[in-house]
Amino acid sequence: MPSQHAADFDDIRPYNDDEFAAIFARLIAAREFVDTLGSMKFPRLYRVLPWLLRPLIRKTMARAFAGVASVGDFQALMDKQLRKLLARDNSQLTVRGLENLDPQQSYLFISNHRDIAMDPAFTILALHQHGMDSLRIAIGDNLLTKPFVSDLMRLNKSFIVRRSVAGRREKLTALKHLSAYIRFSLQREQQSIWIAQREGRAKDGMDGTETALLKMLALCKSKTESFAELIQGLKVVPVSISYEWDPCDGAKAKELYAHQTAGTYEKAEHEDFASIYRGIVGNKGHIYVTFGDLLSQPFADAASLAAEIDRQIIANYRLQAPHWLAYERLHGLSEQALQARATLDADWSAVGCAFDERLATIPMAHRDTLLAAYANPVVQFLRRDS
Repeated sequence: MPSQHAADFDDIRPYNDDEFAAIFARLIAAREFVDTLGSMKFPRLYRVLPWLLRPLIRKTMARAFAGVASVGDFQALMDKQLRKLLARDNSQLTVRGLENLDPQQSYLFISNHRDIAMDPAFTILALHQHGMDSLRIAIGDNLLTKPFVSDLMRLNKSFIVRRSVAGRREKLTALKHLSAYIRFSLQREQQSIWIAQREGRAKDGMDGTETALLKMLALCKSKTESFAELIQGLKVVPVSISYEWDPCDGAKAKELYAHQTAGTYEKAEHEDFASIYRGIVGNKGHIYVTFGDLLSQPFADAASLAAEIDRQIIANYRLQAPHWLAYERLHGLSEQALQARATLDADWSAVGCAFDERLATIPMAHRDTLLAAYANPVVQFLRRDS
């Protein structure tokens, strides 16, 4: 690897501790950030009394973050708030597989992707609960449509994936820069990384690793280094996250339905930030984060590596009652499905009522799309199992 320094990546890296105070002050001073928070937290009141609520929101934030002076402090507070949300909703986080990893090592966690903020947040919480260090989070610049969103994410150890770069040469340059940063973080700075297995959330519930992501990782390799050697050095670990309930399921179904019927979907202003907010505050039920096996064997190419990541993510994905109920409603239950479902203990009547209440809140036309998003992990599991 060529000689590199942290300053080489100032344009995409997370913020450092010595930048925290100035960036946080800029964040709470940003009127658009305060207005966005206010309109989500108090939608009706904020429309008529924004001038009254703005200073109250700023004071509340300043009070909540009093004593937070570093990125570590910020993440510790996020952990605390996340635990409060789990307790409030009577939710539960179950972590599996971390006992097989070395707390002293840095890893490249390649994860399935359901929620913009909560997938990495629960991965970080799982690491902290097992005495392991935090990690850096890859986030696409398509989500950073406003400066305040970029500031918020980079305060939380996110680094930028430049997807909006125009021009073939410019894109290749950006991808090489990203590849070098990921390797620099893992091997020079000993900082673990979380990255989604694909661009964007799997809104339809179908998990699959994009080979383009894996090819990007190899753009920083030397001329004498093989693909297999580089990947072994990155210490890749697949991660599978499963939510009992998805707070954004209705919004995802709306978008998918638009693509199915009109071929396109126009996002509203701040829609991604609204998804982040809804994902944080919405009830998720039981959450499972499962860490797979370290990929220590040699992989000759991106296709074989993607196949193994997919195998582990699908095998380790925890199928929960809503997944099986949605599958039954759409496809019925074969003998294979009945045998697989028999291992799950659930109050099916209660789950059915909860699902019916959920479906009643969205248009009739979107309901099969929502059901399919819950059912598709079962489809993938049964396909693999057969």
